Amino acid sequence: MNYSETTNWLFSQLPLYQNVGKSAYKADLSQTLKLAKHLNHPEHKFKSIHVGGTNGKGSTAHMLASVLQEAGYKVGLYTSPHLKDYRERIRINGEMISETFCGGFCGGS
Repeated sequence: MNYSETTNWLFSQLPLYQNVGKSAYKADLSQTLKLAKHLNHPEHKFKSIHVGGTNGKGSTAHMLASVLQEAGYKVGLYTSPHLKDYRERIRINGEMISETFCGGFCGGS
């Protein structure tokens, strides 16, 4: 799949709140836990910080990523939503991932 095909596939798979409405909302972590189990719990294989709450998540996540990168860590950052390009959501050491990488990673062929 190329980048465009991949992002189209990705968005067709997700019951996005803005497309489906209230039925897409889950008040608990059951779906997240089910996905983590299906993926063999990748969250146990690397150090991570999950930033949650109502306001300031993006700013806080970007600030933490910057501090950790300056301290010499390799930093991956995932934020949502994006403005123009899905790749805005996924950064490694401050750089957006390439269309090629996303095409193979974000649901690839």
